[in-house]
Amino acid sequence: MSPTADRPALLDPKLLPRFALLCLGIWLNAADTLVTATIMPSVAEEIGGYQYFGWSVAAFLMGSIIAGACSGKLSIAMGLRQASMLAGIAYAIGCAMSALAPEFITFVVGRLVQGLGAGAVVALCYVAITALFPESLWPRVYGAVAGVWGGATLLGPLVGGLFAQAGFWRGAFWLFVAQAVIFVVAVAVMLPSEKRGETRDRIPRLQLALLIVGVSLIGLAGIVASPLAAMTCALLGLVGMAAMLVANRRTEDRLLPRTVSDLTTATGLGLLIMFACEAAAIGFTVYGPAFIQARHAASPLMAGYVTGAIAAGWTVCALLVSGLPQAREGMAIRLGVGTVLAGVVWGAWAVTRGGLVETGLSFLVIGCGFGLSWAFLARRVINGAPADEHALASSAVPTVQLVGGAAGSAAAGAMANLLGFGHGIEASAAQASGPWLFGAFVPLALVAFAAAWRLGRR
Repeated sequence: MSPTADRPALLDPKLLPRFALLCLGIWLNAADTLVTATIMPSVAEEIGGYQYFGWSVAAFLMGSIIAGACSGKLSIAMGLRQASMLAGIAYAIGCAMSALAPEFITFVVGRLVQGLGAGAVVALCYVAITALFPESLWPRVYGAVAGVWGGATLLGPLVGGLFAQAGFWRGAFWLFVAQAVIFVVAVAVMLPSEKRGETRDRIPRLQLALLIVGVSLIGLAGIVASPLAAMTCALLGLVGMAAMLVANRRTEDRLLPRTVSDLTTATGLGLLIMFACEAAAIGFTVYGPAFIQARHAASPLMAGYVTGAIAAGWTVCALLVSGLPQAREGMAIRLGVGTVLAGVVWGAWAVTRGGLVETGLSFLVIGCGFGLSWAFLARRVINGAPADEHALASSAVPTVQLVGGAAGSAAAGAMANLLGFGHGIEASAAQASGPWLFGAFVPLALVAFAAAWRLGRR
């Protein structure tokens, strides 16, 4: 008998329900961004709120950051089964709030609750892999999870586009409510009850509070009427985020590695690159569909798929370079971040003044840049951290990406409002002022490229 003859297969009848549960949990998070980005112009058209466009993404990402920081400790304190059920219920409540929202403020609060639930669900799903599957199948399960993220790239815009074109964007959220209920019921049936444990690790409350205040102030800069007040809010927001880094360095209850702000280390450089690239590119996801629909009279479905080119490029290129030898990773980091920079510059022109094909290609270039470099950036970040912080450095990779997305989307919303897009997007205004909205983030991409050039030498 071969050594693998008695090894359980991933699709074994005993494991298949667990695998389906895991995929559903990952899907709830993976599809959310693309579905919501696709329907956002329809949401704003019905209940208003163009001035809060960036907040819809920032709120979701901030919720995910908080949930990611707390979910591990929550699973220990409550047990994986109870924690996963609580996360699924929170996600369902957030989706229902967004579906029922009579105006945009309620919608944004719903997005925050969605982020709390979705962030906890996906984090607990990764914890569940080691609890539900034998170690011999872990590589296959992780590969299948990556496939779910790739599938969301194709299906997310389709789901959002179909509901938006039918004039029933609320139905997209009700669909996710139903899926969340299925997830909660499945968790209750399939996962065994566990003894509650104790953890001495504390939640980094101060850092989370400073981060939320900083991102909120950046977003607030686009809502206040006075230019002086807007500038003050933006500066205070940056101060809040800087204070978060200072607090993180001085406390033992850290959200990020101690060396996150030390640019002489590979960890500090790598995390800076991740933050800057995500913050520079997130505006295309937030405002891309609205600009595409306004300028090209495109359907929500078409706008969603054009914007989804970012995720598609990321997935394809990540697969293509997965076998690259370690000796070439410095080159891949430089090439990838340089490609992101080129895509951001091109996209700032293409979205606002180019054609639909140019827009889609520029988005594809941005995604390819992320795919070429992200895995190697993550390895540099983790390997550059002290041995006792490897686990924290690993969790910092998705956390910093979320922080960059939250800060970038809030800043994009503020910039859009200052440019006059707070009450809608017209084709003429998009062509005249739009390049400033996306071009304002090119300096961040330049910072990322300079850091990548330095990191690539290591």
